[in-house]
Amino acid sequence: MMVAAASLSAAGAHAQAAEAAVTLRAIPAAPVRGTIVRLVAHFADSTDMPPGLEGEAAGEPLHFEAAGRSYRAIAAVPIEGPDSLSVVLRIVGRPPSDTVVVALPLVTPAYAHEHLTVAPRYTKLDSATQARVDREVSEARAIGPRAHETSRLWKGKFAAPGPGRVTSRFGTGREFNGEVTSRHFGTDFAGKTGAPVRAAGRGVVALVGNFYLAGHAVYLNHGGGLVTGYFHLSRVDVAAGDTVAQGQVIGAIGQSGRATGPHLHWIARYGAITVDPMSLLRLAQ
Repeated sequence: MMVAAASLSAAGAHAQAAEAAVTLRAIPAAPVRGTIVRLVAHFADSTDMPPGLEGEAAGEPLHFEAAGRSYRAIAAVPIEGPDSLSVVLRIVGRPPSDTVVVALPLVTPAYAHEHLTVAPRYTKLDSATQARVDREVSEARAIGPRAHETSRLWKGKFAAPGPGRVTSRFGTGREFNGEVTSRHFGTDFAGKTGAPVRAAGRGVVALVGNFYLAGHAVYLNHGGGLVTGYFHLSRVDVAAGDTVAQGQVIGAIGQSGRATGPHLHWIARYGAITVDPMSLLRLAQ
């Protein structure tokens, strides 16, 4: 097995591993922390195009699909971690196998900071409630790894789940009652109770639950490792196992769970990595 190490330039355009005759390009060229990025592995000559390509990034498998002389996949960039994202490519189905390691330099955005004053019940949980929250978090997070076992169901870009304005963005630091306790790992949309919530992309309903924090929630498995979640609903219109189309109404905005007012909290994960769901709106297949 040959091993080739390559790294991107500061501009983040692309990197070449001569031994494997493959060029890896990221879209966008300079990936941002906490987002989904498109990877394109291009082979200069059709005779170099291998029967298969596998890989991993940030501990999550990559699902490459052939397109001409290229293989394409998506990857998740964790919001915290090293200054670069290490992408491992494994050329399979043609001996000898090559392993190519590419380091993608990352951009760190300036996240906002919110100061919130809330009732103590929103920040201090008793032991029984904390145990419930832990169980519910584990149940929800188990969906991500299972999404890696599902073939990709979506095509093209995703769509926003509702027309409301964004009231709180992904990554925002949150200070509750003068104490920094969390970071906002989703995007909040304003809306009146009962306003429709739509599936951001085609997928299968992986979980419908009534959670302490998220309230009435729906999780969609879009396949290829990708999951989206819709929280604080007042009504759920789908059941686990349903296949939904992009734009299909799956529920309605509410303020169930730990919410101070009606809104939609929208999340996205690639495997176990939570990313900015708004980056899905820029994801072209």
